[in-house]
Amino acid sequence: MGLTVMNGKLGFFLGFHNSTEKDYLRIRMSVSSKPNQVKEHWEALISLLTDRFSDGEPLDVEGVLYLIGLQELGQLDKHFKKNDNVNLIHIGICRVLEPYGYYRFEYYDPDGWPHFELLEALPNLKPGEQGILMKSAIVDYFLERGLIQ
Repeated sequence: MGLTVMNGKLGFFLGFHNSTEKDYLRIRMSVSSKPNQVKEHWEALISLLTDRFSDGEPLDVEGVLYLIGLQELGQLDKHFKKNDNVNLIHIGICRVLEPYGYYRFEYYDPDGWPHFELLEALPNLKPGEQGILMKSAIVDYFLERGLIQ
């Protein structure tokens, strides 16, 4: 494939908003019910993806979300602008959080870019909790596709 995932760091802030206590507890339960499994799967996934797509620097959450966005877009041979890279990360976020009920796929635009609808605002989470949620959702994405077991 010959793809270098990230030449530099893409900064991205996950926009978590206020939500109800019920939503907060639902996320806490979904990500904390399997913390050791998520950690093991995450480490295996990062090793696999870093070996395949990075120039030696271990991928971070944003790098993996970028790859997911690229996969979901399906335009692997295209060169993307900086703004497109941020949009690819956003596609990755929407796709991995879709099974959690926060986003729903709506349509592909004429250029082939997927669009998602925000169904429910994400609860306020501390940065560490955001990371756990995203890692858990990413692991679930790759488990669903059979890349990791």
